[in-house]
Amino acid sequence: MITDPSMAFVVALLGGYLIGSIPFGLLLTRWAGLGDIRAIGSGNIGATNVLRTGKKGLAAATLLLDGLKGAAAVLLVRGVAGDQDLVAGTAAVIGHTLPVWLGFKGGKGVATGLGVFLAAMWPVGLGCCATWLVAAKLTRISSAGALAAFAVAPLLALILADAEHALLALLVGVLVFWRHEENIRRLLAGTEPRIGQKG
Repeated sequence: MITDPSMAFVVALLGGYLIGSIPFGLLLTRWAGLGDIRAIGSGNIGATNVLRTGKKGLAAATLLLDGLKGAAAVLLVRGVAGDQDLVAGTAAVIGHTLPVWLGFKGGKGVATGLGVFLAAMWPVGLGCCATWLVAAKLTRISSAGALAAFAVAPLLALILADAEHALLALLVGVLVFWRHEENIRRLLAGTEPRIGQKG
C-alpha cells in the first residue's frame, strides 16, 4: 500500500487514466475484421456505435469491457493507493473519453462511468443502470438513457453514499454530458438515431 499521499494521487491519476484509455471498441472491431469503427456511423468507439455494425455480440463485449475497465481502475487503485480510488475512477472516464493513443478522441464515457459507479458505490451504480435501461426502453434512444442516468447520479450518490461520492458522480456526469453535446443537439431537434439504427 502506498502511504505517501502525493504518490498515491499520482498513481491513481495515471493508473486510472491508462486503464480507462484502452479502446476496446476499436480493438474488437479490428479483430473481427470490420476495419476502423471510427469510420462507421457516429465515428465513436463505444458500444452503441459498434452495434451499428450489426454485430450484437461485439457491441455487448464492448459494453462489458468498457464497464469492467472503469471498475478495475477503482478496485486496483483501492488496493494499492487506498482512498485515492475515486480519483482513479474519474481518471478512467477521462482516459476513455480522451485517450492519448487516439489523438484524445475517444468514447462518451457511459459504460466506463457506470463501471466506476458500480465499483465505487454499487447501489448508485445499480440505480443509474436501471435509469438508463428504463429511459432507453421508453425512448428507444441510447443517448437519452445515458443522459438520464448520469443526470440522477449525483443525487443518488448524495442519498445513498456521501458528498465525496456525489462529487465523483458530478464530475463523471459533466464529462458524459460534454461528450454528448452533439447528441443533445440532435435530441432537441428530434433527429437523434434510435437504438439499432445504422448511420
